[in-house]
Order: sequence, then structure tokens, then C-alpha cells
Amino acid sequence: MNIGKIEQGLKLFLKSIDILQQALDSSFIDAVIESGDNLNDGKILVENGQPSQSKQIELTAIYDEISQLNLKREQKRQLLQFALLKAEQVDKIQTNHQLTPDVSGILISSLLQNFLNKSQPSLILDLAVGTGNLLFTVANNLEKAGFKKLELSGIDNDDTLLAVASMSAHWQKTAVELFHQDAVEPLVTRKADVVISDLPVGYYPLDKRAANFVVHAAKGHSFTHFLLIEQAMLQLKPGGLGVFLIPKDVFKTTQSNQLLSMIQENGYFQGLLNLPSDLFTDEKAQKAILLLQKKGKQAHQAEPVLIGEFPSVKEHQEVADFIQQIKQWQKENLDY
Repeated sequence: MNIGKIEQGLKLFLKSIDILQQALDSSFIDAVIESGDNLNDGKILVENGQPSQSKQIELTAIYDEISQLNLKREQKRQLLQFALLKAEQVDKIQTNHQLTPDVSGILISSLLQNFLNKSQPSLILDLAVGTGNLLFTVANNLEKAGFKKLELSGIDNDDTLLAVASMSAHWQKTAVELFHQDAVEPLVTRKADVVISDLPVGYYPLDKRAANFVVHAAKGHSFTHFLLIEQAMLQLKPGGLGVFLIPKDVFKTTQSNQLLSMIQENGYFQGLLNLPSDLFTDEKAQKAILLLQKKGKQAHQAEPVLIGEFPSVKEHQEVADFIQQIKQWQKENLDY
């Protein structure tokens, strides 16, 4: 990976964002979208005389320089990721809308490499796609590993984040279906081979809608992340795999018995892997990868269930050894 190119492109891209923020008096995230759309369209969008002609000339020169870098798909994703990380700081974006760390996407793609078939088309759905960073990280890593028949789909109820995802996909030349809807509502997407998601954590405010789910709370609001796990299980094809980023202590919370009961009714609890603790500055923010498989086809309960904790990301050999152990477990336990 040519870090120099990414840094050079990022410097230019941030310069364009600064110009657009001042010209349009916009938030940082809106300027990211505007700049990305300009780059994709090959022309500057002008509204109410802004940006000015002189700024248009300056922006055109910036976009020409970025284009001349000939960035590859993953380099483009990383450049946008760095810009979005700055957007989180500048716009003070809420926790549930913040970017999923790259390491999480890389680890999930490693799990999927030993599950999906390179010769068969596979649909990967993200129920809380946001800016698309997790979905595109997983897809780019799978493509690099030889998976050329991937189909991607994402759902989110935030139109600003979806606009980022759409712009990002366009720039990376990544085909993806994006749907603007509440993922707890009945879904319009196709059944998926794999559902992934960095699940938004909190309480779902619409109790009547939540009441349609097994995991709904008997009193008060239900957990959004529980509802989405059930929705994912319903949306998977028989034998399909659900891979979710969840709070590390999710099964110590109230309503967890309902969640386990729902999982057992619809599929198999195949694994729970704690992510490296050094990925998180706050112990309360620590996450784990939950691995579920829907009943059907060749799926069966893994014995033993995959339980463990990833070594520190600084310990490269230990991480590599741990992933090899996971691969061996998958060969023995996961059929699709």
C-alpha cells in the first residue's frame, strides 16, 4: 500500500473540503459529500453562485491532481476514511454513527473467506451500513482474496450517511444497493448469504413495531441491537451466516435470555470473539464479534462453540496464529 499517495490525496481532498465549507457554510460531513460528488461527476456543482468562479478553478485543479494519483479502490476507501474520521471530530458525530475500525472489517473478511464459495455469487447485507466503511472494507479484502462474485447491499435510516456511502461506492467503482429505511421495518432487500453489521446500541423508540419481534421488551423500550439481530436471522438464506459487532458484555444485560432463545429457535450460536482490548480507549466501549448461523442446508451446531479473545493487534504473529486456529475450527464446523 502506497501510504504516500494516500497522504497526498488526503491533503488535497481536505483542502477541497475546506474551500467548500467556507463557500457553502456547510458542516464538514456535507462538504465531504459535496467534494466527493464533484470528484465523481468531473464538474463542480454551483448553487446560488457558490462556490465562486475563482474557487471553481481552484477546486478543478485539486480534483485533477487527485485523479492523477491513480488511487486504487482500497486506497480511495482509506482516504475517505481518514476524511470521515476528521468529520467525527469536527461535527461531533454521535457514537452510533462513528466509523467501524478497519481491524474489525479485516477480521470479519477473514472469517468469511473460509465460509463463502469463490465460484458462487454471494450477497452480503449490512443492516446498519452508515458510510459503508465496514461493508467496503470487507468487500475489498474478499476481492483481494479472489472473491469476484460478491453482491453488496446496505440499509440505513440516515440519509446523510447513505449519501456518503453512495459517493464512496461511486468513487471506488463498487456496485452496491443502498436502501433508505428503518432496518427494523419489513425489509425490501433480497435474502442474504451473509449479514454483517456494527450494530447501533441503544433503545428502539417504536414499541408497537418492536412488539412484532421475539426479543421485544415486556415493558418499556426494546434494545435496537437485539431487534436487528433477529431481523438479520430472518433475512438470511438457510445456512447463511450473521457476523455482528456487539458490546462485549451484551449477554450480561437484561433481555439476553430472550435473545438466546430467539437464536436457538432460528439458528445456531456458533461463536463469540472479543476484539483486542487495545482497540478501545474506554473499557465500556469494548466490542466482540458474534457469529450466528441460520438453520437449514448443511448448517449444524458447532462443537465446540468458538469462544476466545483476539491477541493485541501489536502481536502480529499471535494474531496470525489465532486466525489459523479459527480457520481450522471453521473447516470442521461451518458448512453452507
